[in-house]
Amino acid sequence: MATEHRTAHIKTFGCQMNVYDSERMAEVLAEAGYRLSDSADNADLVLLNTCHIREKASDKVYSEVGRVRAEAMERNARPPMVAVAGCVAQAEGGEMIRRAPGVNLVVGPQSYHRLPQLLQEMDAQAARGKRPHVVDTEFPADDKFDHLPTARSVRGPTAFVTVQEGCDKFCTFCVVPYTRGAEVSRPAQAILDEVRQLVDKGVVDVTLLGQNVNAYHGEHAGGPLSLAGLADRLAEIPGLKRIRYTTSHPRDMADDLIVAHRDNPKLMPFLHLPVQSGSDRLLAAMNRKHTAASYLALVERLRAARPDLALSGDFIVGFPGETDADFEATLELVRAADYAQAYSFKYSPARNACRRDGRPGAGGRQGRAPGAVAGPAVRPAGALQRRLPRAHVRTAAGATWPPRRAVHRPFAIHAVRSRHGTGRQARRYDTGAHRRRRSAQS
Repeated sequence: MATEHRTAHIKTFGCQMNVYDSERMAEVLAEAGYRLSDSADNADLVLLNTCHIREKASDKVYSEVGRVRAEAMERNARPPMVAVAGCVAQAEGGEMIRRAPGVNLVVGPQSYHRLPQLLQEMDAQAARGKRPHVVDTEFPADDKFDHLPTARSVRGPTAFVTVQEGCDKFCTFCVVPYTRGAEVSRPAQAILDEVRQLVDKGVVDVTLLGQNVNAYHGEHAGGPLSLAGLADRLAEIPGLKRIRYTTSHPRDMADDLIVAHRDNPKLMPFLHLPVQSGSDRLLAAMNRKHTAASYLALVERLRAARPDLALSGDFIVGFPGETDADFEATLELVRAADYAQAYSFKYSPARNACRRDGRPGAGGRQGRAPGAVAGPAVRPAGALQRRLPRAHVRTAAGATWPPRRAVHRPFAIHAVRSRHGTGRQARRYDTGAHRRRRSAQS
């Protein structure tokens, strides 16, 4: 069947990298003759681009597959072909089709450039009277970026650009090394060409993406180029006004990148630098290879180079073996780091991976350590609420960039411990402080 009149709907779960991948898959499908639709209604193909970092992520995907088919049956319509891409696809592989026969295609994040061939294979199976079932979760030797369309679609003044994929850190709570593979950096020239094309189409603000983006070491002029060097070369592109990057690891925050935050006028004064815990004991159990003290020392170096730097972080609450003392150490680190923004996550066994030597990671430890306090304790961090809105929040209000500084509205963190020892964070914007600041300026 020809594809000229086929439609495809893409639903994206998870991180910025998945947003980028979905945009690229849309471009691949468009070149294959598919028309993109904002709705799954009457679509010939529904593609779910999935994330595996959250609890029950795969269950949500199976639920979505069932919902897509059920809604088609309610309309008395033929169910669409369902493709599952992304990290859940990579982790589950052929098991997805065994658990949910309504899934027709499972494609990993390193293979989506092959979508046209995989869809042709599905057509061939259907022509033979078989229900199409195709799986491609290999890590191909060739670079998928070499096979993606050179023309990027643009929807506004901002754009994501993947510069690095994979991770070699093997944190015990994380599946990324297994779903995205080892660290790989794109050649710098390919990135420069992509950003120039985006700028020519009206983009002024780019975010460089990578699972461990500050480990970037792409080839350039016969040698490796660091992320700082890449940012410097991107800053030379006329029309590009702002450069951002995410997500970073403390171990890869090199000296030249710290200097770039001081010297590169287009590099935004914002850094997302996950720490996960303030307890050295838990950091060791997580295989983070840094301590709370070394993290805070890094923060001080960054702020010495760029005093108005806005910092954000990630935290896992309820990691196996966590005690109240560990939890207090995390809160103390939050106070000391003086974040402009922070995210906390309840520990999820679904985030667990095997260790490099094949033994179970953190999820292999069942329950919490002896001596952990299991009683309910709500810890409203009033001191954090007062300290998080740094001076740069007030001084940045109304500024512009470049050379303006980013505006980060104050918010409060409420870390909650349940009787099972897990936690969650509820963030709320301090709109009263925001109104008072605006009133003072008028």
